[in-house]
Amino acid sequence: MDKAMEKKEDGVSTKEIRYGGIKAMPFVIGNETFEKLGTIGTSSNLLVYLTTVFNMKSITATNIINIFNGTINFATLPGAFLCDTYFGRYKTLGFASVSSFLGMLILTLTAAIETMHPPHCEAEESSSCRGPTFWQMAFLLSGFGLLVIGGGGIRPCNLAFGADQFNPNTASGKRGISSFFNWYYFTFTFAMMVSLTIIVYVQADVSWAWGLAIPTFLMFLSCALFFVGTRIYVKVKPDGSPLASASRVMVAAIKKRKLKLPDQPCLSLYDYVLSSSINSKLPHTDQFRFVDKAAIITPQDQINHDGSAANPWRLCSIQQVEEVKCLIRVIPIWISAMIYYIALVQQQTYVVFQALQSDRRLWSLNFKIPAATYIIFSMITLTIWIPIYDRMIIPCLRKLTGKEGGITLLQKMGIGIFLAVITMLISAIVENKRKTLGLTEPIGIDPRRGAISSMSGLWLVPQLVMGGLSEAFTIIAQIEFYYKQFPENMRSIGGSLSFVGFAMSNYLSSLLISIVHQVTKGGEANGDWLPQDLNKGKLDYFYYLVGVLQALNLGYFIVFARWYKYKGSSISTSVEVDTEKFNSERVIV
Repeated sequence: MDKAMEKKEDGVSTKEIRYGGIKAMPFVIGNETFEKLGTIGTSSNLLVYLTTVFNMKSITATNIINIFNGTINFATLPGAFLCDTYFGRYKTLGFASVSSFLGMLILTLTAAIETMHPPHCEAEESSSCRGPTFWQMAFLLSGFGLLVIGGGGIRPCNLAFGADQFNPNTASGKRGISSFFNWYYFTFTFAMMVSLTIIVYVQADVSWAWGLAIPTFLMFLSCALFFVGTRIYVKVKPDGSPLASASRVMVAAIKKRKLKLPDQPCLSLYDYVLSSSINSKLPHTDQFRFVDKAAIITPQDQINHDGSAANPWRLCSIQQVEEVKCLIRVIPIWISAMIYYIALVQQQTYVVFQALQSDRRLWSLNFKIPAATYIIFSMITLTIWIPIYDRMIIPCLRKLTGKEGGITLLQKMGIGIFLAVITMLISAIVENKRKTLGLTEPIGIDPRRGAISSMSGLWLVPQLVMGGLSEAFTIIAQIEFYYKQFPENMRSIGGSLSFVGFAMSNYLSSLLISIVHQVTKGGEANGDWLPQDLNKGKLDYFYYLVGVLQALNLGYFIVFARWYKYKGSSISTSVEVDTEKFNSERVIV
């Protein structure tokens, strides 16, 4: 940071440096609002764009979108690493914002310039439509690549950069951080609403060129606002890689793998805490005892005068070992979350295809709801449910359980995974009804897909509402879980873990779709489950398959949730400890 000055506020003496605070908020919030409007407005309808403008088959477009979403989410991990280790949040966000703008500009050009996409196809059979050339596809993918770079830098850094503008050691700073988080989630919901309604409507019913140009211009405004506020921002310098300590522990444990652990590890192992460390002191635990060997002191190990290890790659402290254990314990929960996300992916891809072959007319009005807009019902559910849960349900649960949050984070996740099972069952039942009416009572023909079912597209709302409830329980709890369970100096990487889980789930979903398509397309009895024309397929069977996968995932989650030991807990595998408040609560999963 820049020049510091000593200041007293609310009785607390702090070193405060020109924190931007409220002055920086118009630039930070404005930047993030326009950035979300731009990126979400561009990506929310890409599935329809690839199938209608680039004449891709549904299965191809779905796989490309899954891979794109997976890659952009996975990119947050190296993005967080580079941010914390080398560049800092300001430089990372600046570079990433420009990259996102250029990526959107390229996508806009693919729609605006005729030679950049295949000719429009009016053929009834999609197989006779001319697909993109090599150079058209290369130009399109270059835009996707720039969006991946941009998303990898923006997503893990924007929340932390906004919070950096306030002094966390003062009451006004804490209030400012809390207010910023509220505005952040408001802008996210606002951007989703606008993107899935106005921008998608322009793309579907006016022009793809204008529909992509609008979010591109909004992203340009985002970049402009970000750089205009440069002189006001607090720019925290990177503090080296937090992964180095974890690597040292693993290397030291491997080097000492043949040594025998002492009977009283708390008294015999190397116990040293760096005075400048921001991490909370962790007690020794009896899980993953092989890692404890990194803290065994041998005659070959030398200690410096200040108590630190002369060779940190050979001798590590109990504190470092316990921090690594925190990371290891999170992995099984993260794997469960990754499998859970597969159910959400289906509500963002195949629901769009279901809507395209449903009656999208809004009652007696001569207005069709754009297929990609149906996803907004999940967002509306989230927006309505969260304040009800926070203000009404949690106080009642708190009286019953005596827990601050009503129920624990793992319990919230378990409820969300259970709701995911219900979501897939509802999806399968609704799809069976849609297909039956599409074959017996069609209201028209889509030349690219087939018969349009007489079932109202509003029948897709129940599965989207249930998916939104599932998301409200699971994803919000996971973000808080990663934040609390990771060591303090790795919280930015912990924040990227959710996005990496999304990434892996997109890859797994793409793999699952490809396997199901390849296995079933040659079947004589039922035929291809996932053809271009859903009326000829068995999408409901696919939904049931994902539902079974979620049921198995729920059982897996319950086993590891009961085994999980919270950070800071050393007395029981079922005690959750808040290291910041120094209290604990019983976990019953």
